Amino acid sequence: MMTDDINCPAPSQRWAAPFFTIWGGQAFSLLGSMIVQFALIWWLTQTTGSATVLATASLAGILPQVIIGPFAGALVDRWQRRLVMIAADSLIALTTGALIVLYVTGQMQAWHIYVVMFLRSALGGFHWTAMQASTSLMVPKAQLARIAGLNQTLHGSMNIISPPLAALLLDLLPLHGLLAIDVVTALLAVTPLLFIAIPQPPRRQAMTGEDHTTPQPSVLSDLVAGVRYVAAWSGLLAIILMAMVLNFVINPAFALMPILVTKHFGGAALQLGWLESAWGIGVVTGGLALSAWGGFRRRVITSLLGIIGMGIGTLTIGLAPSHAFFLALGGMFLAGFMNPMANGPFFALLQSTVAPEMQGRVMALIGSGTAAMMPLSLLIAGPVADALGVRLWYMIGGLTCTGIGLVAFTVPTIMNVEHNHRQAQAAVESIG
Repeated sequence: MMTDDINCPAPSQRWAAPFFTIWGGQAFSLLGSMIVQFALIWWLTQTTGSATVLATASLAGILPQVIIGPFAGALVDRWQRRLVMIAADSLIALTTGALIVLYVTGQMQAWHIYVVMFLRSALGGFHWTAMQASTSLMVPKAQLARIAGLNQTLHGSMNIISPPLAALLLDLLPLHGLLAIDVVTALLAVTPLLFIAIPQPPRRQAMTGEDHTTPQPSVLSDLVAGVRYVAAWSGLLAIILMAMVLNFVINPAFALMPILVTKHFGGAALQLGWLESAWGIGVVTGGLALSAWGGFRRRVITSLLGIIGMGIGTLTIGLAPSHAFFLALGGMFLAGFMNPMANGPFFALLQSTVAPEMQGRVMALIGSGTAAMMPLSLLIAGPVADALGVRLWYMIGGLTCTGIGLVAFTVPTIMNVEHNHRQAQAAVESIG
C-alpha cells in the first residue's frame, strides 16, 4: 500500500560520502561520453560532409529515448537499480570497444556509428532513469533541490569543457585512442557501484507475487500502471504537457543557431562558439546559484520563474538587431542561467513526491514525451525559418515560453502539484 510519504527507509545521515562517490564516477563517465559523441560526429563530418548523414546520426540518438524510454522506466522499477547502472555503463563501454576494433581494422563505416549511437542512447536511457530514481533513496528530501542544481552545474560545465577538450585530444590522439577514454571513464563509474549499496524501494505485494498466489505482472502492465499514475495526477500531467510544448518551441531555436549567426549577425564559427559558451556559463552559474540557495520552499514557483526567464532570454536573442550581437550573448546567458532554475526544482519535486517504486516509469515517460517533440518540431521549424526568417522562431519560442510560465501561475492544479498526487496513488493501487 502506497502512502503520501516515500515508502522506503530514510536516507542515512551519512549520505554524502556514498552518494558523491557514485556521483563523481558518473561525472567522469558523462565526460567520456560527451568526448566520444563529439569525436564521432566530427569523424562523420570529415568523412562524408553530408548533412543527411549528420541528421541520421542525430535521429539514431533521439529515437531510443522516444521508443524505448517508457519500457526502460518500467524495467528499472522492477530491477535492482544499482545493477542497471552497472550493466548500462559496462555495455556502453563494450559498444565503444567494438567501434575501436572496427576503426583499427579499417572497417568502420557510417552505419556502424548509427548503430552505436542508437545503442548508447538506449543504454543511457536506462542509466539516467536508474540514477534519477535512486537519488531520492540516497539523498535527504531537504537536499534534493541542491543536488538537482549541482547536476545542472555538472551538465553545463561539461557543455563548456567537452567540445574544446575533445578537439584538443583529436589533435593529440588517433580516434581509437580517444574512444578508449570512454572505456576508462566507464570503469571509473562502475567501480564505486560494485561496493556501495543503493536502497531499493519495496514493491506492493500484488505487484511482486511474494505471496506466491498472485503472478508477477508483465512489463507492459507495469508500463500501463506508470501511464495511469501520471494521467491521474492532474498537476504532473499538466506540467509534462507544458514541458512538451516548451521543447517543441524552444529546441528548434537552438538547433537553428548556426543560421542565426551566419545570416543575421554575419558571424562565423567564433561567434557561434561565444553564444554556446554564454549558454554554458549561464547554466553553470544558475546551477551553482540553485545549489547554494535551494530555491523557494514551493519548488513549482522556482521552476515557473525559471521558465519565464528562459522565455525572456530567448526572446531577447530573437529581437537583437544585427549590429547588437552583445544582446544575443546576454539573452543566451539569461536563458542558460534560468535553465537549472526551471529543471532542477522540478526533478527535485518528482524525486521527493513520486512513490519510489514508480519513479523509473515516471522519469522515463517524461523523457520520452519531451524527446518526441524534437524531431517533430525540427520538421516544422526548418521550412518556417527558410520562409519567414530564423529570428521569428526565437520570438515564437520566447513569447510562448514566457506566456506559459505566467499562465501556469493562475492554474491551481499546477500550483498545488506537490500536494495533489493522492489520486495518482489511488489509480495505481486500484490495478491490484
